[in-house]
Formats: sequence, structure tokens, C-alpha cells
Amino acid sequence: MSPPAPKPEHPEHREPPDGWRTLGRFVPYLWPASRPALKRRIVGAMGFVLLAKATALALPYVYKRAVDAMTTPANEGAMAALALVIAYAAGRLTGVVFDNLRNITFERVGQEATRALAEDTFARLHQLSLRFHLSRRTGEVTKTIERGTKSIDTMLYFLLFNIAPTIIELAAVAAIFWLHFGGELVAATGFAVVTYIVVTRWITDWRAALRERMNEFDGTALSRAVDSLLNYETVKYFGAEDRELQRYGRATRAYAEAAVRSENSLGALNIAQAVIMNLLMGFAMAYTVWGWSEGRFTTGDLVFVNTYLTQLFRPLDMLGMVYRTIRQGLIDMAAMFKLMDTESEVKDTPGAPALIVRRPSVTFDHVVFGYEPERTILHGLTFEVPAGSRTAIVGPSGAGKSTLARLLFRFYDPWAGRILIDGQNIAGVTQESLRARIGIVPQDSVLFNDTIGYNIAYGRGGSTHDEIVRAAEDAAIAALIARLPDGFETEVGERGLKLSGGEKQRVAIARTLVKNPPILLLDEATSALDSRTEQDILATLRRVSEHRTTIAIAHRLSTIADADRILVIDRGRLAEAGTHAELLRRDGLYADMWARQQAESELLGEAAE
Repeated sequence: MSPPAPKPEHPEHREPPDGWRTLGRFVPYLWPASRPALKRRIVGAMGFVLLAKATALALPYVYKRAVDAMTTPANEGAMAALALVIAYAAGRLTGVVFDNLRNITFERVGQEATRALAEDTFARLHQLSLRFHLSRRTGEVTKTIERGTKSIDTMLYFLLFNIAPTIIELAAVAAIFWLHFGGELVAATGFAVVTYIVVTRWITDWRAALRERMNEFDGTALSRAVDSLLNYETVKYFGAEDRELQRYGRATRAYAEAAVRSENSLGALNIAQAVIMNLLMGFAMAYTVWGWSEGRFTTGDLVFVNTYLTQLFRPLDMLGMVYRTIRQGLIDMAAMFKLMDTESEVKDTPGAPALIVRRPSVTFDHVVFGYEPERTILHGLTFEVPAGSRTAIVGPSGAGKSTLARLLFRFYDPWAGRILIDGQNIAGVTQESLRARIGIVPQDSVLFNDTIGYNIAYGRGGSTHDEIVRAAEDAAIAALIARLPDGFETEVGERGLKLSGGEKQRVAIARTLVKNPPILLLDEATSALDSRTEQDILATLRRVSEHRTTIAIAHRLSTIADADRILVIDRGRLAEAGTHAELLRRDGLYADMWARQQAESELLGEAAE
């Protein structure tokens, strides 16, 4: 039985991500087994990190000795102090050079990891079932991917070039202080650093909750904006601009309130960090002055301590931002990995062969299906479409006609029964080969926001210009394209809105002709068109249907009256089957539908007169 549609997860109810597991998922992208050049770049970048840190740790020694040299008589220490000052400046310059060489070396690694993960996520989204995409807002999904991929580069930078070097520096400073000043200063520094980290983490966790609510409201605002703009015409039809603005405004106001609380909490974090840092700085310098007064320390030791603590707290001063960024990055990456881990409802069986079509017949064999467990759409439906025939499927609204198309393309698998093409169960062949053998002209032909030529060529990868032109001629749209100033390079606009309904349908027909499938599915392909355009499109469809197996799902019976066989579906079951004349003589459901539509046509004709 088909599982119920998954419900989008509310951000407030997410469990905290497993940081190590999330990072473990990312390691193969950062350290790709098949890219030794990228591995060498990582090793080189870490080498520059160590060189920069060694330089930074040596600078206070140079600074101390320069100050001590200046406390001696000028004629004795001037040259030594001058040399040490020059060395200090050269050391600072060298540290900057090493830092930038590190960034230059690592940049390609970060970008390649981000690119590979983004492409894998995008490919995975296309593999997920139709049910997933119908149950998720496009804006929220794209925002999840955007946040996940953008957080990677920043996270890597902080983990490798902030956290790791700071740990190295902490250990080095502790050893240096122990050797020069004894255990008192080491203990004070350790206590201050631990307190600093604990307080920073506590406040940052509080701020992270506020940040998560900001993300929630930001995603809501974006999804509402995207939804509203995609339905621009509907908004205009119902004069709902003010309603849409109010709906969007509620989301943006909620985001603004959350943002204010988040930014205000930053002040509390900065004050707490400054108190701890300056208490330690005051204690350390006072301790050094006291030691100098007893003759144990030199004047240079004061700047020695000050310089080390300033260097140490410079990365620690960013700890709140670093911790928050890493924590938020883990949340965003975990959300993206969760998308990637979403189980696809329809899968190829291991070792599935490709579909081979010699005689393109289609058979539904006792098919049972529904979108929800409690609502069955098809009840043991059985029929056969012979190879090379033109078969129409009709029935009342809600009978399950369009569901047949989704099952045939295997967007869903039936609960029971089989669907066969040329005697092969489509559940046992690859989805790629199945969909390559079926072409469709849907009721709403959505086009990409690109050129006419691109949309026609989309029918088959690698199609040539001559094939595109021939398909346009066969679809009776070549004359229109020739009249356009840019020809095949004419932009069609978002979802093809720059074209009329008939023009969009002809582009969709041409796209299917480029694909050149043995089975053609027409899913109410003319129901949205006016009568004159409909007749033109029908003539085109009849011509391109020759020598193919054609299944036409129709609402208006007049469009399929000449079909070889008509199947009448009612409440998910086959009610009648036969030619147009046979079904009229039977005086059943089809005859009743025909009579009603003829009466409606006559009333419309009289009203027009």
C-alpha cells in the first residue's frame, strides 16, 4: 500500500544535528579519494597554517628583546633594538603572506567540495518521487540547499584556519608561560579561557535558538513571495494584491522581530567576553609588574605577556561567531543531508534491464492504486492498447484518467497489478529507458525560461539544429518562428508566458517530436484552447500520431470521436469500451456524456448568436 505523503518538518521541532556524523558525511567531499591534487592542496594549506602560527608565536619574543635592548644604554643597545624592530616588522609581513598563501591554496578545495555537494543534492532531488515535490514548497527546498551549500565554505575556513590554529596556540602559550612565568599565570590563563569558552557557548546556544526562528520566518517569507509571484496572474484575476502583501508582511514582520532579538543578544555576548578578557589581561600585566618590581622579570616581559594574550584572544574574540557559524552550518548541512537521505518512493530494481520496445503495446493488468491509503483511485483496472493504435480514455472528472499517465511514466508504482509495455512489466525495467520510450503533450505545457529552440531541443539531449527545425515544421510552428525577429532564439519568458496557449502547445508537440518516442500520450492536450486553435492542434496531433501507439486522455469527446477505440473510465473502473459509434448505440455512460456535451455546445452556439 502506498505510504502517506510526508509532512514538512517544522524547524522548531528538529532535533539538534549529530555534529560528528554530519562532518563525517562531508569528509569525502573535502578529501576526495579520486582527486590527489586536491589532497595536496589541503596538506599545503595546513603547512602554511603551521608556518603562520610559528611566525606569530615568535613575534612576541622579538618584541620583548627589542624593548629590553632599549632599556640598556643607547650606544650599546641601539643597533640590536633596530635590528629586532626590523625583524618584528618582517615577521608580521611574513605572517600575512603565509595566511594569504593558505587561502589561495585552499580556495579551490573549498569551492570544489561545495560544487560537488551541491550537484549531488540537485541530482538527488530529481530522483525523488513526485509525491515529495508535491508536498514540499519549492522555495523552502531551494533555501535549504542554498543554506547548506553556502555554509560549507565558511565552516571549513573556521574549522581549519581558526579552531585548529587556536588550539595549537593555546598549547604553545601555556608552555611558554610555564617556562617564563611559572604555573600561576598558566592557571589564570587556563581558567579565563575555559570560562570564556563556557560563557560564549551558553550565550551562543541561546542566540542559536533565536537564529533558528529567524531562518524559519525567512523561509516562510521566501516561500510566500515565490508562491505569490509564480501565481501572478491569479493574484491579478482576484484583485488580491493587498491580501498577498498582508500575508507576506506578516512573515517579514515576524522575521524582523526575531532579528531584533538576535542582534540585541549579541551585545550581551560581547560584554561578557570583554569582562573575562580584560580581567585576565589586568591580572597578567599586574603579575608581571609585581615580578619586575622584585627583579624577576624585565621590562620587555610586560609587552611579552600583553602581546601573547592579545594574539591569543584575537581568535577567541571571534569564538561566539565561529561557534554559532559552525553550529548553524551543521544544522543547515544536516537539513540538506536529510533531503539527500529522503527515500525515493519509486526505485529501479537491482540489475534492472532497459525497456526494449519492438511492438509498442500498453497493458494495464488489474491495477489498483491511490494517492492515500484511505482513498483508492483505481480499482483493478484492466485494458490493453494495441501497438500502432489510437486509443482514447474518457470519463467524468475524478475518474482517474490523469492518474493513468502518472502510473505509465512510473511517477508512482501501483499497489497491486501490473503495467506492461510490449509484454514487459515497467516495474522491472529502468525508469530512464521507460521514459525515453514515451512522449507526452500535457494540458499545461510548461516551458523553461529560455529560447524556443532550447525548449524544442529539450526533447532529446544532443539534438541537432536540423532536427529542431524539422520538428518545428511537423508541429506547424515553423512559420510563426520565421516571423519572429530572433527566430529560434526568441525568449519564451517564465513558464512560457510570452507565448499564447496554442503556441506553447505546438512547442510542446515539437519537443516530443524531437524525442521521437514509439508511444505518445496526449493528456487533455487541447482542453485549454479555443475551438479554432483546438482544431488546428488536433490536425497536427493526428498527423504526428501516425505510426505510433497513441493514448489520448480527453475531456471533450468531440476531440477523440475518430479514435480506433475509446475506453470509458468511471470511479477507477473500466465502464465501457468500443468505437464512438458502438458506444453511442450502447446508450450507456459515454452516450450520456456525449449528449450532455452536445447540448452544452448548442447552448453556447445560441448564446453566441
